[in-house]
Amino acid sequence: MKANFLFPGKFRTVGWILFIPGLILGVLFLFFKFEPAFLEINMPALLSESFMDGAVFCTYTETNLIDEIAGILIIMGGLLIAFSKEKQEDEFISRIRLESLVWATYVNYAVLLLAIIFVYELAFLWIMVINMFTLLFFFIIRFNWVLYQSKKRMPHEE
Repeated sequence: MKANFLFPGKFRTVGWILFIPGLILGVLFLFFKFEPAFLEINMPALLSESFMDGAVFCTYTETNLIDEIAGILIIMGGLLIAFSKEKQEDEFISRIRLESLVWATYVNYAVLLLAIIFVYELAFLWIMVINMFTLLFFFIIRFNWVLYQSKKRMPHEE
């Protein structure tokens, strides 16, 4: 089976180089309110909403870019990690990839359903923000775990 939709295998390393700093920045922002002053920038916005002004279309808004940078790094890095070819990309790997994607989707939406039932107000907004990334997290974790387990069970081919 030809997998034309996957990135070349060397992109996985680039993915980790983007993903890990993005994850660190995201954790610093989320839990420690890390917002460096030099990232305070007046940015164009298609839609901006403030408490006083309400929703405004096509405007400029002052924002700290740390969360945007973290989100972009996590998504780009996660996509490169998750969807780069393995050294030996065969039908077995494709099956593991597909099963992991389905499993990650089920787990992701199970977590979201629990959040809808048990989390409210601003805390729910944060859950939704984090939920944007969890599908990739769950996929990467499960795919690599199943791959590791299968390699451990199979004798090494020389």
